[in-house]
Amino acid sequence: MAEPSYIRIQNLRKTYVMGASKVHALAGVDLEIPRGSLTVVMGPSGSGKSTLLYLLGGLDRPTVGSIHIDGRQVEKLDENQLAELRRNEIGFIFQSFNLIPSMTALENVAFPMRFAGAGTRERRKRALTVLRQVGLENRALHKPTELSGGQQQRVAIARALVNQPSIILADEPTGNLDTTSGYGIMQLLSELHRAGHTVLVVTHDARMNHFSTHTIYLLDGRVVSEQEYQNAASFSPESLAQGSAPHET
Repeated sequence: MAEPSYIRIQNLRKTYVMGASKVHALAGVDLEIPRGSLTVVMGPSGSGKSTLLYLLGGLDRPTVGSIHIDGRQVEKLDENQLAELRRNEIGFIFQSFNLIPSMTALENVAFPMRFAGAGTRERRKRALTVLRQVGLENRALHKPTELSGGQQQRVAIARALVNQPSIILADEPTGNLDTTSGYGIMQLLSELHRAGHTVLVVTHDARMNHFSTHTIYLLDGRVVSEQEYQNAASFSPESLAQGSAPHET
């Protein structure tokens, strides 16, 4: 049974100042994420879901509120402590892959281990192991331009795994992929969860719910109920453009 409160978020707020105006990306979020869960955060563009992920990963700091990961208060860590947290315990997966074009898949995956002090032989061994885990061992010497979008995302996932993190944070991991490739990435994230990782995925792709143990809905920087989320989605510009808004009778 999953342990409660591996990640605990309380009254999390993030405000960006843009000239004379303020943008409230998160407006008082409270969450508890169990250890070993696969949690999906659903939300449209502008809902605050990517901001939530970046705050969790220590890539940004909240305006107000607290984030506890396994008992440690993230927003109180200094920059060196945050870097250590990201290096040793958190693996990031981004929508745009963020691979280095001049490096092979193997070199991209091995790159984070340079900062962890691993030797050349150890870096190569572990990089090959995680490439095998994501089904790309035979593409190890290919550069990103020689790989499909789905393969590039698998390389990015392998890179996220190479330092053996306990937490995987994925920001729209299927956003740049076709339907088939996207489904394959969802299955891979599910496999990582079953292997013991705590996986948090922010997405607007409802298919990810089929793999989740927990689903959180965000609108305008707030956690809302599934019903409220679905009601808002039925009146979204995308739905109206497709003619799927409710009709009066």
